Amino acid sequence: MNASPRQGTVSSFDEASGAGTVLLDDGTALDFPASAFTSSGLRLLRLGQRVRLERDGDGSISKITILTLLQP
Repeated sequence: MNASPRQGTVSSFDEASGAGTVLLDDGTALDFPASAFTSSGLRLLRLGQRVRLERDGDGSISKITILTLLQP
């Protein structure tokens, strides 16, 4: 996997730990650590929510951000 941001859908999220799994658009399941959720500033993720995964230079997930649709 390259270092560019990836998009996917939240397939699991544990509120207690802050960790979860995202299903990428290519069908790959990717776990994200609690530290990525914490750095996002979010309070909650919902199953089925679209997110972007931002990664460090070593490829580890460093931040989760919610995708928003902009009106034209």
